[in-house]
Amino acid sequence: QVQLVESGGGVVQAGGSLRLSCAASGRTFSTYTMGWFRQAPGKERDFVAAITWNAGTTGYADSVKGRFTISRDNGKNTVYLQMNNLEPEDAAVYSCAASLPPPGYGNYWTPTSRARYDYWGQGTQVIVSS
Repeated sequence: QVQLVESGGGVVQAGGSLRLSCAASGRTFSTYTMGWFRQAPGKERDFVAAITWNAGTTGYADSVKGRFTISRDNGKNTVYLQMNNLEPEDAAVYSCAASLPPPGYGNYWTPTSRARYDYWGQGTQVIVSS
């Protein structure tokens, strides 16, 4: 079992930056693909970014490409989301999630579907003022 706790959310002006962190418990963190999702009020939870166990492959939603960067530190059991040039449309509750890759797919597994993720954190809120 993996428990996830996000931090780093807050209020930022449009054009500003934030770095979110997600700390994971459990000795098997390094075997999981990690993802970030976000949910704005009245909307569905959408994929933002994902990173494979060894950080060899990353994937991003089109809306954040070039502005957001996902990274991980397996020694610290932590995944990060660096968010730059934030826009009001980025305001949401951001959640991290863990996905166990099927055998043989670990180096390429960056699913965008919520259903592919096994564990979820509670989320951290990001507010972007214009």
